[in-house]
Amino acid sequence: MAGLKVAVLPGDGIGQEVTEEAVKVLEVVGKRFGHRFVFREALVGGTAYDKRGVPLPEETLQICRDSQAILLGAVGGEKWDNLPPHLRPEAALLALRKNFQLFANLRPVILFPPLISASPIKRSILKGIDIMIVRELTGGLYFGQPKERRELEGERVAVDSMVYSESEIKRIAEVAFQIARGRRKLLHSVDKANILETSRLWREVVNEVAKSYPDVKFYHLYVDNAAMQLIRNPRQFDVILTENTFGDILSDEAAMLTGSIGMLPSASIRGDGFGMYEPVHGSAPDIAGKGIANPIASILSSAMMLRFSFGLEEEAKAIEEAVRDVLEMGYRTPDIMSKGKIQVSTKEMGDRIAQAIFK
Repeated sequence: MAGLKVAVLPGDGIGQEVTEEAVKVLEVVGKRFGHRFVFREALVGGTAYDKRGVPLPEETLQICRDSQAILLGAVGGEKWDNLPPHLRPEAALLALRKNFQLFANLRPVILFPPLISASPIKRSILKGIDIMIVRELTGGLYFGQPKERRELEGERVAVDSMVYSESEIKRIAEVAFQIARGRRKLLHSVDKANILETSRLWREVVNEVAKSYPDVKFYHLYVDNAAMQLIRNPRQFDVILTENTFGDILSDEAAMLTGSIGMLPSASIRGDGFGMYEPVHGSAPDIAGKGIANPIASILSSAMMLRFSFGLEEEAKAIEEAVRDVLEMGYRTPDIMSKGKIQVSTKEMGDRIAQAIFK
């Protein structure tokens, strides 16, 4: 396959550093397997605001439209915290999801055996976890209207609206059940149906979709219980289906199972191959430029891109195996460092993984 077109949006803070390593690894994959990647870099987030006055310039959108996938770094930082909401770096993420209808966010939670001591959770609880969180990404509190500030009886009032339609719930449930069917045929749908009307509709629609997947065993779980169970007994989960806000919180909680948020990749897809791939971690401006950020989440995100956007399963596995091999050799960035291991920089970790592709 030639000419695989990827829009590269490094963004802010460590996003620029980790994305550089992911591109490096993809280039090595291209050499090993005979693919030609066409990378086009574009501005996004706070960096875009500084140079173009908006967090998502039109030229960036056009580059994304002309590509088959988006590789994103991270956006945000205290520098831009006082901007109006529509100009803040995070507005670019919401706009990208909305513009490209990226309604399904996939967040795998896999603990590489060499990192079992990096997590604060007991070894006996962690061994063998392999979870896929499927999060609805374009509805709920983050997009519902009205979303506004008001003044009522002399005081400030803020309003956010949680809104879901039947069709939005159905399409994300379909994605989750299809993924579960290809894994262990087990799905937990997470909601708050004892309190929220949106969750009651969520539960009704999930029940209807489940009828088309009789081979998949599924359960409903309240979000507060799900948060507890993720730490108490994570191995009971395979696929977790949930809405936007709950998914955001639960997937970050799940990061502690893997030892570091720097280990978690993600994919945001719409079902036709196009997707946006990014590490779960933020821009971490406090460590930007120091060469100590963990690039593994970004590199694993590039593996997800190969799998979901380009259908290159062998190539995706080559990246994942290279990451595993490098960790087994004892190389660590500071966030996952432990006694007796070899501490390396962001660039050195990328170099090691790239070299392992050709083992």
